[in-house]
Amino acid sequence: MLDREKKTEVIVKFRTNEVDTGSPEVQVALLTTRINMLTDHFKAHKKDNHSRLGLLKMVGRRQKLLKYLKVKDFDKYSTLIKELGLRK
Repeated sequence: MLDREKKTEVIVKFRTNEVDTGSPEVQVALLTTRINMLTDHFKAHKKDNHSRLGLLKMVGRRQKLLKYLKVKDFDKYSTLIKELGLRK
């Protein structure tokens, strides 16, 4: 799980205005940080299949949000994947 400081840091970095906490950009950024934390967890715990299912669900949710953002606003999509280091 993300601690409060890390979560607020990610929200502040990717929000679009002062009260934004649920835009697709913020959601993708939060999911990406959680996915990165879980991939580090799996390096030590290879047989943790229950958490692996949660990881796959998070990856699918992030993929759907990125697809939505790509259709809605391609410029925001391209800057977001560059900042997060996703895809190309």
